[in-house]
Amino acid sequence: MPSRNRNDDTLLEKLRALSPEKLAEVEELVEFLLKQDEDHQLRRAAMRMSEPALRQAWDNPEDADYDLL
Repeated sequence: MPSRNRNDDTLLEKLRALSPEKLAEVEELVEFLLKQDEDHQLRRAAMRMSEPALRQAWDNPEDADYDLL
């Protein structure tokens, strides 16, 4: 884990000042953001994995006329 810096300390101070209810909301937001990032990474990985198959399917003489559109 990276070492803490001033921004970390400032954020921790602000979090400590929140009510338990607000702190729960912050936790939910952080979990949402982490999940969103994970989903984005999974989508990009799936796209990269499918590129060779799609390239093979699309790069063929029969469909060459569509390349000009």
